[in-house]
Amino acid sequence: MSILEKEINIILESDIIVLVVNMKKIKLFWVFLVSFIYMEIIYKIFVVHHFGISLLNMFLYIIFLSFCLNLICNLFKNPKVNKIISFCILGIISIWFSASYVLKSYFDITLSLEAFFLADQVADFAFKGLIEVLRRLPIIILYLIPFILSLIFQKHIHFEQNKKQNIIIMIIGLLLSYLLYIGSLRIDKENNYSSYYLYYKINDTTLNVDNFGVLNAFFINLKRNIFGFKEELILDTNIDINSNEEGNDNNTPEVINYDYNNLDFDFNSLKETETNNNVKLIHEYMASNSGTLQNEYTGIFKDKNLILFMAESFNEIAVREDLTPTLYKLVNSGFIFDNFYTPTIYSTIGGEFQELSGLYAQSTSILSKFRSGNIAFPQGISNKFKEMGYQTYAYHNNTYTFQDRNKYLKSMGFDNFKACGNGLEKEINCNIWPRSDVELIEKTIDEYTMNDDKFMVFYATNSGHSPYDSLTANAMARKHKEEYEAFNLPYSKRAASYLASQMELDRALETLINKLAEKGILEDTVIALVGDHYPYELNMNEINEFSTFKREEKVTVNKSSFIFWNSAMEPVHISKVGSQLDVMPTIYNAFGVNYDSRLFIGNDILSTSDGLAIFADRSWVSDKGVYYYSKREFIPNEGIEYDDNYIKYMNNMVNNKITISKMIIENDYYRKLFK
Repeated sequence: MSILEKEINIILESDIIVLVVNMKKIKLFWVFLVSFIYMEIIYKIFVVHHFGISLLNMFLYIIFLSFCLNLICNLFKNPKVNKIISFCILGIISIWFSASYVLKSYFDITLSLEAFFLADQVADFAFKGLIEVLRRLPIIILYLIPFILSLIFQKHIHFEQNKKQNIIIMIIGLLLSYLLYIGSLRIDKENNYSSYYLYYKINDTTLNVDNFGVLNAFFINLKRNIFGFKEELILDTNIDINSNEEGNDNNTPEVINYDYNNLDFDFNSLKETETNNNVKLIHEYMASNSGTLQNEYTGIFKDKNLILFMAESFNEIAVREDLTPTLYKLVNSGFIFDNFYTPTIYSTIGGEFQELSGLYAQSTSILSKFRSGNIAFPQGISNKFKEMGYQTYAYHNNTYTFQDRNKYLKSMGFDNFKACGNGLEKEINCNIWPRSDVELIEKTIDEYTMNDDKFMVFYATNSGHSPYDSLTANAMARKHKEEYEAFNLPYSKRAASYLASQMELDRALETLINKLAEKGILEDTVIALVGDHYPYELNMNEINEFSTFKREEKVTVNKSSFIFWNSAMEPVHISKVGSQLDVMPTIYNAFGVNYDSRLFIGNDILSTSDGLAIFADRSWVSDKGVYYYSKREFIPNEGIEYDDNYIKYMNNMVNNKITISKMIIENDYYRKLFK
């Protein structure tokens, strides 16, 4: 190299050094703005799986928030203090996004302030949770990249105190972005699933996260927890939906002289004398609800025994003639429900709440009140069956205090509840995971069949619980490993593990039927079974390995079976849509229980009322078709005609059912009504 070339290189290198040293530092506004947009997009891709219709709102709010944080983080004269504040905020937000991702992808729970009411559920699976965190580490690292890059390049970030002119610019930008954000909410304000409606009318953190983004949803949630938020009931009876008043194709003829399944409550009179505005509004809602008619199946099981199951992670994908022949027999005889769903809302506690209360699991705050055992349920299943002279029992092969089951079952009327920790551990092996459903049946059946009393029994099963990592990942999969492998099925190890664990539930039902037959009471006993949620630890590809049709993650993944079976009855196909919400009123009608159908959000599936299933994001399925909230799209069944009034009516109905469920629990309405 010549002397001239060396001198040129020295000059160029010097200029580059000067350029880097004198480079204008990046404002914190841009650090926050780019970081937040990046993390929101990652969440949309890996959790929400769609970008929704509110991207404009999300971006405008991020701009507003970035202006706010820029003002806060450049507030002090000492740059080190500002730096610490900035990194703390960015680090906490990165962790919040990561936790939101893990909680939603594993437990199917949206992270919110109310979600901490379910902290014990997460804590009980802490070790498994750690494994799930490690499994999701690559995505978690994606959320941490902005924080890591900010640490690496911190010398190029402006942490000095803002000058007055910069503060003025920031305040102007803050106000302008906020006004644009609020203004954008008013776009399409008449649509009852628009951004405006979500922001001003509905309190649903899951919807807010999906549409407004994680950050905006958090601050909306925080504001509503501090200042409160009242959802509206829309009791509009003037919408013509051309409803088919002649019922549906469920072999149930229209008989005009059937009475309603209602008690003698005059809600209009109660409304006039009520001083509590919330209770008055509930009375008004009840007065607008006619209830459901009795039908040809009313009292069909009168005076028979009832054994009701909430089956852990049970779904129709586990129903196979080869692997699970007893489940196959029960699903395909008795009452056969062709369009039944078990919407996954707040995991096990949400499913059990919906099954036992007939109310929608609107929020963790509702579930927390339910779990306390301080809410009155005069129409609770054990209370009603005891009124009819039944002996009632409840069993669970997990810890008796898990999710406060010992408290809320008592509020339903169950005085005889046994699980691991309060007696059952002396009879079954409670030191394995999950526990055996076969042992559960074998060791408890004699307790309620030892005499001639009528009995009603509730079982919350455990054997179908995750993990499903392999055929040796849990005790029940190991138990049935060889039996499963003998079928030489082509499924992945996680799908195989789930199926093997469900074989234990199948064998438990086989044991139950055989023992009832031995005791001569099989024909006098009804078996009812519904799942708490689909096996959400399996991903969609794994679920679709053995599903009979391709499922998607919002609605059809929840399609399942409701077993309502008696050995002496002929099969009856029910095509009407149903869900966990409908289990109690359906049982009550069939057993001739004296109850008020207006006090349930669900309906008797055997009645002529329209069918409906409501999902976690307020999508719904009716007898006419499927409405996807995220797309604002209704897909009608073949041959069905509809108009916009039908969609509006149904959306109002869904919102009302969700809102009234919350109001009933928050105001302990049944206690006031039944005094």
